[in-house]
Amino acid sequence: MTTVPVISLPEPDTDSLEVSRRLVELIRGEIAGCGGQITFARYMELALYAPGLGYYSAGARKFGAEGDFVTAPEISPLFARCVARQCGQVLRALDGGDMLEAGAGSGALACDVLQELERLDSLPRRYLILELSADLRARQQALVEQRIPHLATRVQWLDALPPAGFRGVIFANELLDAMPAHRFRIEDGGASELHVMWRGTGFAWRAGAPSSAELERRIIALRMAYDLAPGFTGEISLSARAWVQSMAELLEAGLILLVDYGFPRRELYHAQRSQGTLLCHYRHRAHSDPFLYPGLQDITTHVDFTAVAEAAHEAGLHVAGYTTQAHFLIACGLTEMAAGAADSKAQLLTAQQIKRLTLPDEMGEVFKAIALTRGINTPLLGFALKDDRARL
Repeated sequence: MTTVPVISLPEPDTDSLEVSRRLVELIRGEIAGCGGQITFARYMELALYAPGLGYYSAGARKFGAEGDFVTAPEISPLFARCVARQCGQVLRALDGGDMLEAGAGSGALACDVLQELERLDSLPRRYLILELSADLRARQQALVEQRIPHLATRVQWLDALPPAGFRGVIFANELLDAMPAHRFRIEDGGASELHVMWRGTGFAWRAGAPSSAELERRIIALRMAYDLAPGFTGEISLSARAWVQSMAELLEAGLILLVDYGFPRRELYHAQRSQGTLLCHYRHRAHSDPFLYPGLQDITTHVDFTAVAEAAHEAGLHVAGYTTQAHFLIACGLTEMAAGAADSKAQLLTAQQIKRLTLPDEMGEVFKAIALTRGINTPLLGFALKDDRARL
């Protein structure tokens, strides 16, 4: 997800403000019913996913130039083609199988992946999409019918996870960062969870006791391991860990490939990130106020890739690779594919796309790829250039 630094935020239109107002009332009602406060994780869940009102559930365009941010599949089809090469390697090792994409965004990645797998003669038996947003599902279905009508019968949308025994590849791009996260703050005498309350005319933070024993245990462990100073603020996503474990229960053999932005734990909770990583995106502007225009902006936190690896290991998966997006894409043949640009104009455009995908000050370093496998012994293509598992 790429943005420009926030300078000023455009005013939403009247219809959008009405959607936001209704969501505010819904959240206020839940706060009142919970004794005056809710966890930030619950606020984030409602702000993003409340049926018909949350950011990913309402009808506004999220991705691309007309939306709030741009993801790698919208920047260049080369991203999806590289992902496809990694997926194709695993599908061939399994003598076939299915693909499952969790949270398919605009649908562009699904189309580009299937086209590349067709070129590689490695098409999955089925391409399953688990999409909770009815609006995004409709957009994805329309794009598939428009761009790859001859492959459309392979694509199926799911309302829930398929049964256990899945063989193939599970893929998610920028999914974990949008999962609800708890916020905490280190105090002189311990640690507090930052809850959400209603104060006067808007939402506000309220420090209180951790909402669960598990969360309190994880905060204490972080404070002891990294000597976090009073005032340090951070986020912990219990939902991301639970999601990885649910995918592990589903997978009989194959690969779970995740691309997202974040860090290993010791880097995520470093003193230089003492105010946490909470970030909001609105009309290609980034800021840190999650209470502004609820339902009209994206809310994210950086992924703790150490927690992802731990959850995978506990669920019996093998952490088969971890690297930056830049190294993953290059290892999967990015530069070779780019060399096929037809003319000088296409070459210039491709070069610009590659810079956004791979340069350290763009998406190349902060975005990471992690591979979790079961029943796959072949070294994975995307991690052959550089494998940073030792940093997890």
